[in-house]
Amino acid sequence: MNTAPNASITDRVAPVNVGAPVTAVHFLKDTAVFVLGEDELMFVAAAGSEARVKAHDGGIMSSASNGTQIITGGDDGKVVLTGADREPQTIATDAKKRWIDQVAIAPNGATAWSVGKSATAREAKGAEKCVELASSIGGIAFAPKGYRLALTQYNGVAMWFPNTAAAPEFLHWKGSHLGVVFSDDGKFLITTMQDAMLHGWRLADNKHMRMSGYAGKVRSLSWTADGDLATSGADQLIIWPFQGKDGPMGKAPAMMAPHKARVTTVAAHPKQSVILAGYADGLVLMLRIKDGAEILVRAGDDQPIAALGWSSRGDRFAFATEEGSAGIVMI
Repeated sequence: MNTAPNASITDRVAPVNVGAPVTAVHFLKDTAVFVLGEDELMFVAAAGSEARVKAHDGGIMSSASNGTQIITGGDDGKVVLTGADREPQTIATDAKKRWIDQVAIAPNGATAWSVGKSATAREAKGAEKCVELASSIGGIAFAPKGYRLALTQYNGVAMWFPNTAAAPEFLHWKGSHLGVVFSDDGKFLITTMQDAMLHGWRLADNKHMRMSGYAGKVRSLSWTADGDLATSGADQLIIWPFQGKDGPMGKAPAMMAPHKARVTTVAAHPKQSVILAGYADGLVLMLRIKDGAEILVRAGDDQPIAALGWSSRGDRFAFATEEGSAGIVMI
């Protein structure tokens, strides 16, 4: 990979004609799967062949992937699993056809989804458990080990073990909590908030971590190969240090690649200290974290970057804008 400052790999982008707004991109091995705002998933194989698969009758509200399957939730009230065979399987339908707000999938195939204040967890073998919270659920995440879920809501996060009869443990912090992620080692839990900030907990003792200073709402988080947390929400890439036992407490974040537009989407390489940053004006940069070297992937054109994703081997990645301009790069 060329690491010279101001280098460009724009000539290595294989354009993809999605032709519709994109909300996310996931990889199933070497195949990029673009999640469209309406109805479909678009599969683009390494050889360049394309296929569109109808997963929902209407808008796709949320998606997640474990590298083997993609789970999607729609405004048709359906929860759908789609694998490399490109055969969508409806695993649940809300009895009242309410929107499926959030979805999550674990490495072993366990799944979860939310409708309003209710969340359902489904084991890989099919057994389901439900829980009702006091307010609407903003985000769902599986812990990296064990059958445990984090469910965000107003004023905190519910930590739920679906296979026990115990009520969820509640981590309190005032405000509206939206997205949620566990660190890869399971030691920290981080939420995005309605305000322009992040909040976190060290789970060993529930010590609070407040991460602020953003210009806007943080909508995208990605853990780097070194265990730090890259984030959107500012006019430069913000990376919080998590390698010590105290995480970012008492430490300043690293800041990279300042630009005239805000970072909208981030995606860290699965194995190397490299990260992709997409901006509100359509710019995509590949950045080497250790020295800040920048490689241009896509020049800005006022189409906000909506999705970035790496293959599990880290040998290819994909990007897409809100309007449906997309591409795949092999490195």
